[in-house]
Amino acid sequence: MRTLLNIFVLVLLIVAISCTPEPEPIAYGGANCAHCNMTVADNRYGAELVNDKGKPFFFDSAECLMAYVNEQPEQGEKAAFLLVTDYTRPNELIDARDAHFLQAKALPSPMGMYMTAVADQAAALKIQAEVGGRLLTWNEAVTAVQQNEKPD
Repeated sequence: MRTLLNIFVLVLLIVAISCTPEPEPIAYGGANCAHCNMTVADNRYGAELVNDKGKPFFFDSAECLMAYVNEQPEQGEKAAFLLVTDYTRPNELIDARDAHFLQAKALPSPMGMYMTAVADQAAALKIQAEVGGRLLTWNEAVTAVQQNEKPD
């Protein structure tokens, strides 16, 4: 009986671990954006939402992720992960809520909202000093996309 109980606990543990949502690498050139259906091609701008069940949704830009979350707020609220690519480290996904978003005309993103995500604030400030623009938090950037605010 004890052996049966141990096996049952082990199976439950394996099931629990296998159901834990995890991000997946973005297949640049092979994945389509869940918002606009364009091919996710630029490894400096990709984004990902992993829902609470572990299903990944890929986006060609941070602004497509933001538009998706604006249109389906429950998806953003329940998401296990909201990730954007760190512009200074292509292919590296970072937590979107902690990212610094530079909206600058000199850095055109795939969907024309000029949103560039950077993990490190000092790096974001350095890029801003070089190209201009404004720095935004996640919430500010989501609002800017919702209101279709573009840099002058």
